[in-house]
Amino acid sequence: MRRLRQLAEQTPPSRERVVDLLRALAITAVVLGHWLVIVIGYAPDGRLTGHSALQDLPWARPVTWVVQVLPLFFLVGGYANAASLTSHRERGGDAVDWLLERAARLLRPTAVLLVVLAAAAFGARLLGADPVQTRTAVWFASIPLWFLSPYLGAVLLTPLMYRLHRRFGFAVPLLLVGLVALGDLARFRHAPDMLAAGNLLFGWLAIHQLGFAWRDGRLPARRAVALPLLFGGLTAALLATVVGPYPVSMINVPGERVHNMSPPSLALLALATAQIGLVLLLRDRAERGLRRPRPWQVVVAVNAVVLTIFLWHISAVLLVVGALWSVDLLPTPPVGSAAWLLWRLPWLLALSVALALLVAVFGRVELRGSRRPSRWPRWLPRRIAALLAHRSVRPVLTVVGVALAVLGLAGNNLAPKTAPALFGVPTTALVAFLLGMTILEMVRAAPSAIRAEERPPDRAG
Repeated sequence: MRRLRQLAEQTPPSRERVVDLLRALAITAVVLGHWLVIVIGYAPDGRLTGHSALQDLPWARPVTWVVQVLPLFFLVGGYANAASLTSHRERGGDAVDWLLERAARLLRPTAVLLVVLAAAAFGARLLGADPVQTRTAVWFASIPLWFLSPYLGAVLLTPLMYRLHRRFGFAVPLLLVGLVALGDLARFRHAPDMLAAGNLLFGWLAIHQLGFAWRDGRLPARRAVALPLLFGGLTAALLATVVGPYPVSMINVPGERVHNMSPPSLALLALATAQIGLVLLLRDRAERGLRRPRPWQVVVAVNAVVLTIFLWHISAVLLVVGALWSVDLLPTPPVGSAAWLLWRLPWLLALSVALALLVAVFGRVELRGSRRPSRWPRWLPRRIAALLAHRSVRPVLTVVGVALAVLGLAGNNLAPKTAPALFGVPTTALVAFLLGMTILEMVRAAPSAIRAEERPPDRAG
């Protein structure tokens, strides 16, 4: 608590505290939303199953307009990435060093999750667990990685996209929205999935670009800007879903002709526009409230482990379900029944306790963040470090490392959840991620290894 209090007190006056609040609220809403819609039941053969309550409760789908807050995360991500990149360059750093720091902050906690899941799955296989169930459990636990793949892509492209933003302004997100429209058209015409796959990047990048505009003052917190965005976005979203061909749910529901979230659709971008308008409308009031010490300390505390919370919140579900099932105390009331609704409260409490324990164990990785230096392996020659640190090699390997990590995460996401895998994660996807992570850590460690070699030895006396 003392450390958090110090961090809160050391916040510079110029910091846009609403950005941190939105990040904390967005992740909290995602966690609670997932926990509330998860339905646990039994298959005819007695095995545990899980699915979304939205399949059984059509009346709840409009509620997703409130709990679908991933656009806000990309908005604040764009703001934060623009701010940190600008600050890094003002201190004399370059885009490569910035990307290495940003990637370390995201990938180190992610690597811990993947390694723990892979080790647990491998151990379960050795003990004779069903390979399909093992893969299914790992697939569910790794659901948060669906979001991380496009976000890492946005981080990788930030130096380029911010340069385009500075030159072309709102023309960039407008072009991206046009590409999303083409992807949606391909989906409605039942074109090959690859034609719409670009929406996974174009849609989130469009929102990420608006975070740049907020940071640069091109989206000011004025009613003349906020109200048209709020009501225009809501109107467009209503027309797209009530009159148009898009589903009402802003969270994917199996069986829908088109999904709004993954990949993002024009309907989701319309909702995102309304959310941005609401943020700008409430910005000044929220900023004043965050100047008080206690609310700001809470926001700082959540943000200190926000990625850990997000990464492990489905694992908390598996732990609670496994514990209750092992002692034959797992309730499975019919979805939407009074018993199911009443079970939501103790369910949330149990999951909160499990997640708190996971954060206590794994949160320290995120708390260290990118501050922990990468160490050069002693068994590797220093001449390799010199090669990795070369100004023409370093940028290429950095891009390759991030790209491999993204491909590894996407490979796990796209693999069928019932396809057996020795480590629960497809081996090629796991290798790609770990290889990308290793490349980034070595590139990051190379300059310090060279400096250590060039430093003259200490002389006594």
